[in-house]
Amino acid sequence: MNKTELINKVAEKVGMKKREVGAVVNAMIESIKETLQKGEKVGIVGFGTFAVANRAARDGRNPRTGETLRIPEKKVVRFRLGKDLMEIGK
Repeated sequence: MNKTELINKVAEKVGMKKREVGAVVNAMIESIKETLQKGEKVGIVGFGTFAVANRAARDGRNPRTGETLRIPEKKVVRFRLGKDLMEIGK
């Protein structure tokens, strides 16, 4: 499911216009981004938690040349499943 399909499905379920639901979905995504950029967690009960973590610097290898290179430290977004999503896989 892509973003457009999500908007269509939500609009159908709640009986709102697609344009209104699109604005809500975009605002939600933007709010999550802003919160993560501040280094804070975003938890949605039953769905999951988004958090920023540091990935340590490490050695890597260029697959074409075999040359060893240093991959710098960077921040990545991690997602941990909530209880309701974990139940789907059982």
